[in-house]
Amino acid sequence: MTVKRSVVRGVGGYLPQRVVTNQEISGLVETSDKWIVQRTGIRERHVAAKGETTSDLGIAAARAALKNANLEADAVDLIVLATSTPDQTFPATAVTIQAELGITRGAAFDVQAVCSGFVYAIATADKYLRDGDFRCALVIGAETFSRILDWTDRSTCVLFGDGAGAVVLEAIEQPGTREDRGVLTTKLRSDGRYRSKLYVDGGPSSTQTVGHLRMEGREVFRYAISMVTDVIDAAFSATGYGPNDIDWFVPHQANKRIIDGSAHKLGIAPQKVVTTVDRHANTSAASIPLALAEAVEDGRIRPGHLVLIEAMGGGFTWASALIRW
Repeated sequence: MTVKRSVVRGVGGYLPQRVVTNQEISGLVETSDKWIVQRTGIRERHVAAKGETTSDLGIAAARAALKNANLEADAVDLIVLATSTPDQTFPATAVTIQAELGITRGAAFDVQAVCSGFVYAIATADKYLRDGDFRCALVIGAETFSRILDWTDRSTCVLFGDGAGAVVLEAIEQPGTREDRGVLTTKLRSDGRYRSKLYVDGGPSSTQTVGHLRMEGREVFRYAISMVTDVIDAAFSATGYGPNDIDWFVPHQANKRIIDGSAHKLGIAPQKVVTTVDRHANTSAASIPLALAEAVEDGRIRPGHLVLIEAMGGGFTWASALIRW
């Protein structure tokens, strides 16, 4: 019996032109390139230009993904945007992207799960596509985290960057086996008891301000690897696959030490790990689709490959998805 799967048709990314190096940041706060690289693996990050919004980044990534898919925008009837840095409190930034792409049917909305947002968005779109409510989805992660950073706080301002990535998913009948193309499984988790470990100290209802990002870095690091392992083991259990079956591991790009530690604990070979954190820093919900776009463009990820994505972010939230390209 055949089943509908959410099959990846295309992927694209966009990074703002301005590159901020560790040396430049060391002129703002007491730090150094050596200190940042040793603790995070980050060497540089991209920062949005004045007036360049999250929707601008998302639109560029969406157009790149549509081009890669060889599809016109009017093929899309669902847009799910993962972001923690929307253009406005409302409406959803997804509807701005929808309008700029000239799409006038279907639905567009934002999801907010911080760094796990893109995986949450993939899971959300996958449900709608498999249920037959929509046929073709743009799943986007787009962030302008530079707008919520305290550039006097050394513990956070060195970690983040801006960018956007997008994936085009299409509902396509598949044989109904674990060899199917498309999204094979998604696993989502959250635990609000840890919300004060990584948060923004502002909001419309609480302070009537945007606020700045605050983080207990050591605490986040302490939980990250075990939480990531949890949802990945769940994905393996759901599909019968294991670490040796994975062609590519594309984790959230937060910290090189977390990436390496997670891969090691899971038994995933280092050569299978896609890493962009050194050049992009942590772009929150944009980090995974940006890494996917890079790995597809350079020929690493190819049709038929089994790709594992995962993320952990504020909330705490954490999530995984296993996708046959």
